[in-house]
Amino acid sequence: MAVTLYYLPEGRMPGDIDNIVKLVLDALCAHIYLDDAQVERVVVQKFEPGNVFGFSNASMTIIDAITGPKPVLYVRVSNNPLEELT
Repeated sequence: MAVTLYYLPEGRMPGDIDNIVKLVLDALCAHIYLDDAQVERVVVQKFEPGNVFGFSNASMTIIDAITGPKPVLYVRVSNNPLEELT
């Protein structure tokens, strides 16, 4: 499985982005997958104000996250950890 996390805080984010990864993976456990050991790939990025780059073929969910009220945590789970690598 693969998990993508995009965090869009209201302002400069205090702390490190890696601090949210374990919390999210643990929260998904037993709801989305049986064990976070099933996750083979994690992509995480923060987008602080002024540092959002353009997405090609962005979904409406991503557009809403970028343009809407903050903070936002976008989470995407896929059963194919190689989907963006092929």
